[in-house]
Amino acid sequence: MVKKMENILEIDLSSIEHNLSQIRGHVGHGSRIMGVVKSDAYGHGLLEVSKSLEKNGIDCLAVAHIHEALELRKQGIGLPVVILCGLQSRSEACAAVENGLTPVIFDFETAEILSSEGLRRGKKISAYIKLDTGMGRLGIYHEEALSLLGKIIPLRNIEVSGFFSHLSSADEDTDLFTEKQIGYFKNVVKAGRSMGAGLPLNSLANSAGLISFKGAQWEMVRPGIILYGGLPRPDFSSPIPLRPAMRFRSRIIQIREMPGKTPISYGRTYYTQGPRRIAVVSAGYGDGLPRGMSNRGSILIGGIPAPIRGRICMNLTGCDITGIQGVRQGDDAVFLGTQGDNRISADDMARWALTISYELFCSLGRANKRIYL
Repeated sequence: MVKKMENILEIDLSSIEHNLSQIRGHVGHGSRIMGVVKSDAYGHGLLEVSKSLEKNGIDCLAVAHIHEALELRKQGIGLPVVILCGLQSRSEACAAVENGLTPVIFDFETAEILSSEGLRRGKKISAYIKLDTGMGRLGIYHEEALSLLGKIIPLRNIEVSGFFSHLSSADEDTDLFTEKQIGYFKNVVKAGRSMGAGLPLNSLANSAGLISFKGAQWEMVRPGIILYGGLPRPDFSSPIPLRPAMRFRSRIIQIREMPGKTPISYGRTYYTQGPRRIAVVSAGYGDGLPRGMSNRGSILIGGIPAPIRGRICMNLTGCDITGIQGVRQGDDAVFLGTQGDNRISADDMARWALTISYELFCSLGRANKRIYL
């Protein structure tokens, strides 16, 4: 008989539906919603999450690369799909036209290819022009945007849905840089419309932007991390009541009575302070846990936070259960989620590991088989 799985990663799709509803209430009727499902929906499952969002009336989806968009089309997703990282070849442009996808573009050559492929197939394709308003990443400088737009407007079979940019610091306490980005974006959109371009679906606001900056809420907002119940940074304050969608738990595979002054795990980074009861849990960084939680984080055992002791290993983690009554081998050990009256969030884990919940979700989702609730 096959024994029970040691590690269980659960995805609660109803939490994602709840978060979408809360986001919709926050932005009101003035903005459509583009659900960001790139990187396997932040580890939550590209197809399952996309189907749930489609069922619940989201306006469109966003992926990083065309292979994700093509998978959605293959599986019957009919929503508009935006390709955030653009197109890398003529063959990708052909596939985008054929499947009615919406790439972001940042050079005239790609626009020409899309237009010619659209003309050849008798199809029109929509695209966004990607601006760099201060992110210093993908796109063209906002000062160059109108020149590119002017070249694209005469092209047949391509329509510019709008301008597209990304806020670099909307999660910070100071708003000066973000307001500058919003100002650049506003000026480009206004000038573009004065050139005769409709630009009906401009998009600037990410999760932090749509929460904190009303001026960033153009015709289309792009929630990512908050769809999954995470925060833009661990100590970010959100007025939107979010529900975490991901839960991760493992099992205790051994309980050991350790005498004082005993080293725990690699590198002897922790020695027991007197006799301690240590639970060895069957999960580690090979299962997507961040090694940076070593000697910093906790695991819920019997509903009580048990501090992690020693370095997290590839498949094992030790924690101190001294004083926690009734713990036995085979009991659940919750790394992410609720047990009893206590909860560990992805942002708690991110704070301990000096990272962000985005990375945790992706790592856990990549390393474990998901169970959908």
